[in-house]
Amino acid sequence: MIVPARTLFEHAYGKYALGAYNINNLEQAMGLFRGCIESQAPFIIQISKGARSYTDKSMLEAIIRAADQIFPEALFAVHLDHGDEAAAMDCINSGFYSSVMIDASHHAFAENVAITKRIVDAAHAKNITVEAELGMLGGVEEDISVDEKNVCLTDPEEALEFVKQSGCDSLACAIGTSHGAYKFSGGQGIHFDRVTAIQNLLPGFPLVMHGSSSVPQDEVQRINAAGGELKEGAKGVDPEQYLPAAKLGVCKINIDTDGRLVWCRVHREHFRDNPSDFDLRPPGKIFMAEYAKFIASRNVYLGSAGQLEGSKAHALASK
Repeated sequence: MIVPARTLFEHAYGKYALGAYNINNLEQAMGLFRGCIESQAPFIIQISKGARSYTDKSMLEAIIRAADQIFPEALFAVHLDHGDEAAAMDCINSGFYSSVMIDASHHAFAENVAITKRIVDAAHAKNITVEAELGMLGGVEEDISVDEKNVCLTDPEEALEFVKQSGCDSLACAIGTSHGAYKFSGGQGIHFDRVTAIQNLLPGFPLVMHGSSSVPQDEVQRINAAGGELKEGAKGVDPEQYLPAAKLGVCKINIDTDGRLVWCRVHREHFRDNPSDFDLRPPGKIFMAEYAKFIASRNVYLGSAGQLEGSKAHALASK
């Protein structure tokens, strides 16, 4: 069942975080739904601008509609990830998305507010949740590229003013995480003091953490052993930090890179071990099972595992 993200946030706030997972194809969709049903977790399924243009934007929507029928017990929001104004408006008008992100964080504060407010006004008229971003994460993912020297942590006072002026429903904050597979080195990580400061000024307001993959080194090593050339040693977010962040008001945690690593590892190992195979289905079946296992494991760290029935009851009572 597709619901607005704000409905999921209401049940999650201060207790657990919702996993927000990006998909690009049917194998990812099937693994995601299976993993969330196995772990009994509500979730957010994300479609990026890149995913919408990978084939055609209607293709992924059709896959999600089919998955919703195959897994009628699932509870989730469909979310546009890192949309610009045109993409956000297109998703709002599509009648399919229940949540959109407008990322105008690269603009000055006033312009970010103005763009976000336009999206909020259009989205709220159709009961669609809006996520905005304030501050800038480092790293590279799809069409997002921010050099480390331009990273800017979210200022708590600015966050308070931004929410008041824009009317957004959740706020993606720059709190030390980073996009992509090459994240932290040394002692970098989540700035919990910054999260606490923001929550103190915005009590009860849902915060969002982007760039939260853990970049498991065993996945990187297995990929490289099967012919890959990924840089080893880069630290992601320690998944043990997900739940402490959730208890500080982080209701949505984005995990994308780790899923790509699982996909890469499965396919490299399969074709290394089966060099005469040219059928896409055997590795696809392996990936769906492996991705479901990965999703279920992350939902445990997020605290969302076992929350499906309670979240569903809340969603039905909120209608």
